[in-house]
Amino acid sequence: MSEIATETGINRTVLSKMSGPRGYNTTTDVLERLCRYFGCQAGDLVEYVPDDPEASEEDEGPS
Repeated sequence: MSEIATETGINRTVLSKMSGPRGYNTTTDVLERLCRYFGCQAGDLVEYVPDDPEASEEDEGPS
């Protein structure tokens, strides 16, 4: 993690919080720096997990 922090300029605390339990909010700037470092897209780094899976299904409407 130290190498990533050094190369991206992102504080190690931020990186630790991002890799920890669900629920950490970050900025698009941090995502951009990580994407540039890893050569990937934001979707490769993050995953959308709804708070209430049942509510998410209701929002999608009928199949």
